[in-house]
Amino acid sequence: MTGAPVRRFEGGILGVGTTSGTRLVVGCWVRSPFGGFADVMVEDAAGRRRLLAPAHVAGFVASTYGFDDVVETDVQAVVADGAVRVEAGPLRLVAGLGGRTPLGRVLRLVPRRLAASSSFTLLTDPVAGLLLDGVRTRGSAGGGRRETYGAWDVHAVDAVRASWDGADLGALADVDPPVKFGFGSTPRRPSWTAVTTTVRG
Repeated sequence: MTGAPVRRFEGGILGVGTTSGTRLVVGCWVRSPFGGFADVMVEDAAGRRRLLAPAHVAGFVASTYGFDDVVETDVQAVVADGAVRVEAGPLRLVAGLGGRTPLGRVLRLVPRRLAASSSFTLLTDPVAGLLLDGVRTRGSAGGGRRETYGAWDVHAVDAVRASWDGADLGALADVDPPVKFGFGSTPRRPSWTAVTTTVRG
């Protein structure tokens, strides 16, 4: 894939489940080819997959992952005061962040530049597959693209309050079954992961 474009997204990924069976993955991107933005991937108990994303990035995200519905909408995501707060179309979400996980403590020992590099995922991908059900750090994205996830920190999520069109989605639960937007899921235990995502092609 010589000469293929390389796009890097730096920020964090929130992965949570709720007792209604809804699983949510929020990407909060501080730096990207599209500027700063946030997007939300939602899979309900029946397995229906929705993307909530701003119009200027919805096409790219939808061509990289798989969805049944794409909703172009403003997405506001703020990470502050120990919580992630999200407003996106019909979704309202507040996730309380807990302490750094054992995996997060290990990742903090790795130099951030190395942890975020695509080459390092050659080592982390088999380990992630063994330790974290459904998690991959490299694989094939949509449209013939290759994608890697270089993580450098992980915090637990210890509480969530979420609603869809005003209806409560229930209490915090594991991301189970794993989401099916792409080649891998977020960790089963709800978490906030600091990450650099690299998309080639």
